[in-house]
Amino acid sequence: MGTSIVRNDCWSFLKGGFVLNSASQTSVLYFQTASPNASTVSIRSASLQPFSLDQWNQHREDRIQLIRKRFVNVHVSDSNGSRVVGAKVSVHQITRDFPFGSAISRSIIGNKPYQDWFTKRFNAAVFENELKWYATEPSPGKEDYTAADQLLQFVQSHDVMARGHNIFWEDPKYTPAWVKNLTGSQLRDAVSRRIESLLARYKGDFVHWDVSNEMLHFDFYENRLGGNATAEFFDTAKRADPLATLFLNDFNVVEVCDDLSSSADSYVSRLRQLADGGVTFEGIGLEGHFGKPNIPYVRAVLDKLGTLRLPIWLTEIDISSSFDQKTQAAYLEEVLREGFAHPSVDGIMLWTAMGRNDSCYQMCLTDGNFTNLPAGDVVDRLLGEWQTVEVLGATNDRGSFNFSAFLGEYKLTVNYHNVTAEGTFSLARSDDTKHINVSPLSLCWVSKLLTSLLSCPWWNYFSYKQPYPCLTARNRE
Repeated sequence: MGTSIVRNDCWSFLKGGFVLNSASQTSVLYFQTASPNASTVSIRSASLQPFSLDQWNQHREDRIQLIRKRFVNVHVSDSNGSRVVGAKVSVHQITRDFPFGSAISRSIIGNKPYQDWFTKRFNAAVFENELKWYATEPSPGKEDYTAADQLLQFVQSHDVMARGHNIFWEDPKYTPAWVKNLTGSQLRDAVSRRIESLLARYKGDFVHWDVSNEMLHFDFYENRLGGNATAEFFDTAKRADPLATLFLNDFNVVEVCDDLSSSADSYVSRLRQLADGGVTFEGIGLEGHFGKPNIPYVRAVLDKLGTLRLPIWLTEIDISSSFDQKTQAAYLEEVLREGFAHPSVDGIMLWTAMGRNDSCYQMCLTDGNFTNLPAGDVVDRLLGEWQTVEVLGATNDRGSFNFSAFLGEYKLTVNYHNVTAEGTFSLARSDDTKHINVSPLSLCWVSKLLTSLLSCPWWNYFSYKQPYPCLTARNRE
């Protein structure tokens, strides 16, 4: 249900959750300590809040409206400043604000069907293996960034943001074989060259870097270079690429509650230890390799980590291949809905890169012909829900048109008596309504009609005739 790190003579906060599959009149909660020396567990201010499925889902929708959408008021007036009633308003979303993407691998290079499928859906990417040390420097001094360069060129040419994954992987299993044979100053020199080479090459290209991957579970570098090694990695990385947001990244934080190495409290404790060493943390990476997800527990962990006021990214979401494809899709939908609705989650990445043999790590979104599998259908359905494709309407008797839209960039078109005004505006996260005033200029600003000059004749001003109102968009926060 939940875990917490506790100490003698100090209260700790435990938050968790679970799902009942059948009705129950009585609930008994058991608390178990991992310490064999503990004799008493004291509980204070305990509460258990039940939710129906409808209530849970409604809470999600309410939060989406609050954090992922914004109310907009378009007000249209004529040349005298009077409200215009019945002006036609059209709003089209150009880009989405929320980063939602997937891992990709070198198999996408030169694969037009894969590229088309990917870019139609995602605005963010992460390279599955191509930036990892074992891939870029398989033997000492022989660096090969060919695949990473090609992937970067692909995402940049399609305006897709990219996360850098990863600089170091603490698991010895994924450390280059030649690095495992280094000790002392040799290892220290090698890791310094790794950071400097990687970040000098890609400075400014990746919005994030996972500096230390899975360090809650493994300690290859700190075990050999000392407890301050990770702090040094972060410091060097920040100096090398100051605009990138630096992350820790680990598994089993939101997936399960019985891995004591990676509980929310363990994550916070590790952040504090590194902060004491001078590290300024900027992002929390939660991998999200799920079996059967416990959604109330996911929310509890996100709530707890959210108190740190750091951006949280779900960095490697997938569902175990031990489930059939329909079950994978159902579980994936629950995880994605929960993540998207949480105010502390700033982005979601799927770990669904398609390999050259049409396989994926645990879960694929399509088959080898890029026809959606059930998980791909879930992604498409949610993307459809989480964007405002088009809004059409007309100004009311107050000259206003009001609507709610997902955050992002928009094109606004206002038409009145065959005069068309166009402009763009952005919706950033805010509790305030976005106000856009569409008002006249002395001359036409824009009209796609070939008769624009006739519909708004400038000479009318000189013949003292009432000019047709020409509209231009001015927007303010």
